[in-house]
Amino acid sequence: MSSPAHHPVPGGVPAPPGGHPLRIDPSHLAARVSTVPLPVVDETSAGGLVVALRDGAYHAAVIARRNRAGRLEWCLPKGHLEGEETPEQAAVREIAEETGIVGRVLRRLGSIDYWFSGEDRRVHKVVHHFLLGATGGELSVAGDPDGEAEDAAWVPVADLHRVLAYPNERRLAEAALVVLAQQA
Repeated sequence: MSSPAHHPVPGGVPAPPGGHPLRIDPSHLAARVSTVPLPVVDETSAGGLVVALRDGAYHAAVIARRNRAGRLEWCLPKGHLEGEETPEQAAVREIAEETGIVGRVLRRLGSIDYWFSGEDRRVHKVVHHFLLGATGGELSVAGDPDGEAEDAAWVPVADLHRVLAYPNERRLAEAALVVLAQQA
């Protein structure tokens, strides 16, 4: 005669050793899983690619900043809109602050829309990206008021797909490459 541990319980699932089905106390789960939804916050940022012709090829000013896990990643400069700024105005300001390069908007490249969660809220973020032509400045992160940008570099636009950390930003760089090729 076989032991009860080998008899299946209803539904065909074998019982665990000891012969009793697994039971979970619902009050134990309630303590671990919150049923209160986190508040949702909408955030809007702007930034993009500021480009300059260097050595016969277009280069973009990109920055290195730490992600939430503390790793250094290369990305496009961007930041929150301030006051009554338009996305275009915020892009020009943020790019200048984070890279030291002043630019003028040539065209809109697109927007990235994503969600992330903090400890006390869920954030719905929209980032508007623009293609800017460099008009002045010196490459530097010294003007970044938040100190988030740790480094800045000129990278050939054609190489951005190998440098940028985020797939959505790599797609925007590819779009910029197409626009720049059409202008040539």
